[in-house]
Amino acid sequence: MMRGKIALEEHFAMEETLGDSERYFPPDVWRKMHGALTDFHQKRLEQMDQHGIEMMLLSLNSPAIQAIWDRKKAVQIARLANDHLAENIARNPSRFQGLAALPMQDPDEAARELTRCVQQLGFRGALVNGFSQVDVEDSAVYYDAPQYAGFWEIAEALGVPFYLHPRDPLFSRQQHYEGHPWFVGPVWAFAVETSIHALRLMACGLFDRHPKLTMILGHLGEGIPFNIWRTDHRLKKDRRGMPAQKPFAEYLRENFYLTTSGNFRTQTLINTMLEVGSDRILFSADYPFEDVRDAAEWFHSASISETDRIKIGRTNAQKLFGL
Repeated sequence: MMRGKIALEEHFAMEETLGDSERYFPPDVWRKMHGALTDFHQKRLEQMDQHGIEMMLLSLNSPAIQAIWDRKKAVQIARLANDHLAENIARNPSRFQGLAALPMQDPDEAARELTRCVQQLGFRGALVNGFSQVDVEDSAVYYDAPQYAGFWEIAEALGVPFYLHPRDPLFSRQQHYEGHPWFVGPVWAFAVETSIHALRLMACGLFDRHPKLTMILGHLGEGIPFNIWRTDHRLKKDRRGMPAQKPFAEYLRENFYLTTSGNFRTQTLINTMLEVGSDRILFSADYPFEDVRDAAEWFHSASISETDRIKIGRTNAQKLFGL
């Protein structure tokens, strides 16, 4: 098995955010998951050692900060989460690094918190759980909105990646799942919600204004690599006033990295490699929501070259995060 892997969609929770994950598990499974999310230095390290993972970049569970519609509370809990993470990283920095939680409800505060986390806490980027609820509970604000212009300028200047992580659509917007609750969450809704958010960011011209901005998508791209040709093909026929200056496939190859988190399928990996190249793919497990064993054993046996395995498993992350 390949040793020295770096995994970067790996989660923790604290008491203030644990309840956000409980909904996805039956009670008997949740008891185990509760412990895994709050543990840093025991079972997590055992799993890493057993399956050849040298380092995890840790991030808060979902939706957490993004579901706190009160702006001041969102700022407060984000700082609390980041300080909690920094304290645990300091105990073992050779095995753990951090991705910041951000209160995107307030773009100026989000920019300040990202700056603090990178410059003072030494975090390697940010992970944000999709859209934010702002001011009222039944609201969904996406980051192509004009008020985020200053935030994206700061993010590009800091030179750190922004991981766009899934969350479910609001209950009031789940009509297409009525009668089919099994499709909510990681089965289907996560990918649908995250992919449309990423496409909105491409369409609004964000990466034309900030060409050095880097984003990350999990689960081998949330389905985008497999539909990107058709998306661009149809947009060539009717752009409908879309601001983006380039085909979406160019943004995907130039501004995005994709991780293997929770998508342990060799055919899917190879298709993604054909679309974006092996330099743009990163190993991840999605611990503890996925088993590290499943991720590592699949990756070890995937029918790709050893050169690509080393890049995806380790060196791409070293370059991207300056490790």
